[in-house]
Order: sequence, then C-alpha cells, then structure tokens
Amino acid sequence: MQNKDERSAFDEVFLPYLPEAYRLAQWLAGSASDAEDIVQEAALRAFRGIGGFAGVNARAWVLTIVRHAAYTWLGKNRSASLVMVDDLEAVEQKQSSAGAAFEQAPQTPEAELIAKADARRLEAAIAELPVPFRETLVLRDVQGLDYREISEVTKVPIGTVMSRLARARRRLIERIGTDKPGGAP
Repeated sequence: MQNKDERSAFDEVFLPYLPEAYRLAQWLAGSASDAEDIVQEAALRAFRGIGGFAGVNARAWVLTIVRHAAYTWLGKNRSASLVMVDDLEAVEQKQSSAGAAFEQAPQTPEAELIAKADARRLEAAIAELPVPFRETLVLRDVQGLDYREISEVTKVPIGTVMSRLARARRRLIERIGTDKPGGAP
C-alpha cells in the first residue's frame, strides 16, 4: 500500500495533466468512452509508478504513460487496421470555443454548418494518418508539446519528430485539398 507522500506526489504530478491525458487518449483511440478506459489504466500505472518519477518533466511523463496505455489497450481491443472517430462533438465544441475568441460577430447558421463540415473533414483526415504521424501531429498541434517533449514521449529522435510532423501536415494539406466540401472525396 502506498503512503500519503506517494499519494500527494501522484496528485501533484498526474492530476494537473488529466485533461491533456484524456485528449491524447481520445485522439489515439478515436472515442470518448475508449479514452476514459485508457486514462483510467494510465492513472493506475502512474499511481503504481509514482515512486520512479524523476521529477524532470511531469507532462511528458504523464503523456508517455497515457501513450503506452493507449497502445496496450488498442492492441487488446481493436484490430490494427481499424481507425474510427466516434466523438466529433467534443472536438467541434473545442474548436467552436477556440474559434470564438477570433470572431467578434455571431456566426450565421450557414457559417456554423460550414465550420462543422470543415471540422469533420479535418477530423477524418487526421484519423486517416498513419499512427506515428497522427500521434506526432496531435502531441504538437493539439497538446502543444515542443519537439523535445514529443521526442521524450515517443522515444524517437527530435529529427524524426520534425520529419513526422512535416509529413503529417503535408498529408493533411493534400487530403483536405482533394476533398470536396461536405466530406465527399
């Protein structure tokens, strides 16, 4: 059984990054309910391993655990070729709230529909990326990690992180550029 110091260390290290852990799990799994299972497993792993935390970069440590838990969970529960994006509503809400800061005037219903269609197209294009590219893109552009942190989380050199990010962005641009509005290719 763990003592109070370990419990408070877990609270200080893991809990502040819980929302980011959930977002990463959701991007990797493509589903809110699967992300909940993954984060629960990651929290358990972090709680058990808090004594081994070196105190350097808590965010990278937490996201590394989430990443490993996600791949373990996905390996047990999904075919490697199955990629789904179930919970677009949460992504759309986040994009809507982020976009609200840039827009002073209220959107028309038509503009709102177009924005939702564009969000779905982007979401689908991200979901189609190979896992290493999708993971790197999400860690950088959604989670806001820098190259060094992504390198720590994914255990690949910084040059590989930069290459994967560039390739992921290029594929997204190519994919979205070939899509017709409304999600039809």
